[in-house]
Formats: sequence, structure tokens, C-alpha cells
Amino acid sequence: MTTTLTRHSSPSTTKPTDSGWIAVGQADDLVAFSGIGAAVPQQEGSTSVAIFWLPGEPTELFALSNYCPFSGVHILARGIVGDLGGEPVVASPLHKEHFSLRTGVCLEDSAVQVAVWPVRLRGGILEIGLLPVQSAAEENSQGKAA
Repeated sequence: MTTTLTRHSSPSTTKPTDSGWIAVGQADDLVAFSGIGAAVPQQEGSTSVAIFWLPGEPTELFALSNYCPFSGVHILARGIVGDLGGEPVVASPLHKEHFSLRTGVCLEDSAVQVAVWPVRLRGGILEIGLLPVQSAAEENSQGKAA
């Protein structure tokens, strides 16, 4: 399996770290107050994820689907990072819709939401959860209902 960080021209090898997590890069791949893209392996192919680093914020790392539902392009990692009313956001670079980095909800149209992924730095290694937060929550709720 491989992943491509948009900041680098050559792919790096992904490595399973522990149950549910995969290494997609290193701490020095991150760009302060900006996004990078990574391909996260899935059962069928891979998913493009945008990873944002906001040093000094209470939560410093965020990961969202890189896919902008308004433009139909994997481009959110190239968006402008900011804050709207205390909510950390990324503005899609094409149409400027703002997506919450915490929830993935579009601030201009709350019916539109992109997936949020768990992300962490562990020992200098950048890791992404193999399932988006919503999918993990859905699976847990389905498992409890059974």
C-alpha cells in the first residue's frame, strides 16, 4: 500500500501501526496553518484525505475528506484555513464554501457535510484512522442495536 502526500513528489509507504490506524507521513510533512493530502487505503481502492495542522490551537490536527462536494474535485487540502466565529474552517479554493475542521459540516449549507477522519501524531509519525469518524460511530451504533 502507498500514500502520496501532496507536499512531496515521491510516494511514501504506508504502514499499519496498530488496530485501526495507518502511518501516512511524518511530522515534518505538515505545513503550519495549511493542508496536505494523503491517500488512505480502503477496502476498495483509497480515499483522499486532507490533513490540517493548526499549531497552538487546543486541537492542532484535523483530517477531512479532501473531496469538495460543490466542485466535485479533491481539493480541500489546498483550501484557505481560518476561523469563523470561533470555528476552525477550511474554505474550498474553488467556490469558497467553508467546512468545519471539527465536524466537516458546510457553514453555508448545513445539509452538506464531508467525512471527518481521526488523525494523530505518535512518535513523530503522522497517522490516520482507517475509518472516518462518522463511519466508526455508525458501526458502533449498529453493533449495539444488534
